[in-house]
Amino acid sequence: MASKSKSKSRKKPARKRKKPAAAKSRRARPQKAKRSAAAKNLQQKKSAKKAPSTPVKARKKPSPVKPLKKATKTAPKVSQENMRVRRASRPSAQRDAAGRGKPYYITTAIAYPNGPPHIGHAYEAIATDAIARFQRLDGFDVFFLTGTDEHGIKMLQTAAKEGITPRELVERNVPRFRAMVAMLNCSNDAFIRTTEPRHHRASEAIWQAMEQNGDIYLDKYSGWYSVRDEAYYDESETRLDGANVRIGPNGTPVEWVEEESYFFRLSAYQDKLLELYASDPNYVLPRERFNEVMSFVKGGLKDLSISRTTFDWGVRVPGNPRHVMYVWVDALTNYLTAVDYPDVDSEKFRRYWPADLHVIGKDIVRFHAVYWPAFLRSAGVAVPKRIYSHGFLFNRGEKMSKSVGNVIDPFDLVKAYGADPLRYFFLREVPFGQDGNYSHEAIINRINADLANDLGNLAQRSLTMVARQFGGALPKPGSFSAVDETILAAADAMIAKARDFMTTQQLHQVLNAVWVVVADANRYFAGEAPWALAKTDPARQGTVLYVTAEVLRQVAILCQPFMPESAGKLLDLLAIPADRRSFADFGARIAAGATLPAPAPVFPRYVERETQAAQ
Repeated sequence: MASKSKSKSRKKPARKRKKPAAAKSRRARPQKAKRSAAAKNLQQKKSAKKAPSTPVKARKKPSPVKPLKKATKTAPKVSQENMRVRRASRPSAQRDAAGRGKPYYITTAIAYPNGPPHIGHAYEAIATDAIARFQRLDGFDVFFLTGTDEHGIKMLQTAAKEGITPRELVERNVPRFRAMVAMLNCSNDAFIRTTEPRHHRASEAIWQAMEQNGDIYLDKYSGWYSVRDEAYYDESETRLDGANVRIGPNGTPVEWVEEESYFFRLSAYQDKLLELYASDPNYVLPRERFNEVMSFVKGGLKDLSISRTTFDWGVRVPGNPRHVMYVWVDALTNYLTAVDYPDVDSEKFRRYWPADLHVIGKDIVRFHAVYWPAFLRSAGVAVPKRIYSHGFLFNRGEKMSKSVGNVIDPFDLVKAYGADPLRYFFLREVPFGQDGNYSHEAIINRINADLANDLGNLAQRSLTMVARQFGGALPKPGSFSAVDETILAAADAMIAKARDFMTTQQLHQVLNAVWVVVADANRYFAGEAPWALAKTDPARQGTVLYVTAEVLRQVAILCQPFMPESAGKLLDLLAIPADRRSFADFGARIAAGATLPAPAPVFPRYVERETQAAQ
């Protein structure tokens, strides 16, 4: 469905016409029988990457979600002096969470489990999880969905090759996707499977609603179809490769298909879709994807083939069980199934629909930004509020390929680097929405430079001084100097910047803003030299350590969406109670006098094993 593991630049089905000779590269497009109009790819263990044409979709999710690390300590008593410090620099805009309990429904695309999960699935999962966690911390009532798209001819063919049934294939592979999401510490609220009976009911209901609206009719389809891409292509989009095999735009083989098919009147929704895009220029992000969608729709829409009769692994068409729904009708409907559709009067549906954000790979934008809103409009259901497409991941600039040997298992990556460091790397290194590269060296550089040196070393040095010089009690600050006020103001400003960046899902910019403050805090710490003040001015040393702890507190709170476990450990070391870690707590200064636990490293350096270093 929503996010297949292959690049799918799916096109609308074409209607019947004579099959051209395989060797001809004439760009005639398939014709439909009666109606006018025609219709319709780190090193071995040390790096990882995603193919340019390979969709980086990470649908995922599973089982129980790991909660944020909670502190076991109770809030320390607050003295009058502490109250003064807490009120200082507390802009009114920071007093409350932005969400105030408002619903926020976010989804990944659902993963295609014809094989094990890859790094593209992992990337989409952690990015979507970071957004979901950010919104929760900002007071929103978040519903985060992921899952698996288990129907379609690819599943049938893969199972046949392995000598098992499609049902056996999904029951074997789906648990790996669940395990991946759990391993990455994703906080999804639900994991949907398209083989569930409730999803069949929802798919049948939206089909019937579109049919009752007069937008579905039976006809004949003839044209080129890519099983791997689950996409229809016009003849002009195909070519013969060096082996005289006809392939589609993504380099995947296409086959000629002629069969009876139901069609959706997509052509009737061209103006309605253009009106939708005009009403919200941010409906599809990033901007280049929006422009692509606009161009596609303005070029004219043709009716879409939405059923198949050549296989039976899927949702049957209501009233004509000989037909199986086109996988994209089935797959996209998962977003509705999860909120109780077709029961549009249910509390869950009324609260969470329309979805606030669908996070998908850039190769399936057309299905989400064109077909999906058209289906929904036809069925009388509100359209989602935004479609955000991320880019692909490349292993040292190369396409991920089994033949090249550069496909990396996300489980191996987490085992090598840890879940939080891996999450941080991808969300900081890759501008969200663009393609990105990764390698063993790049990951290690981020772990050691950003996490171990910049943030980890600052926390370890400052908290060790508190333990040794002040018996583990956070010192009460004296009057703040201009330098103190400057670094505190920079820390206070992070939340507004983060919220601003998150309005357009600029995850990397949120982390960039945080690490600017981390760098400032290191310069502040080095410049004030609290180790020297121990003998010359203990009171000033206490103030510097207090200010540093406050900056660390705010940094840790903002790091929670990206590195939930590590940020939780840092907040534990600062004795921040579990109920004082939301964005609403930014303006309340850390409590002086609180007893801090013994400092411990949160971000250890990555050290090469001897066997690795020798390679």
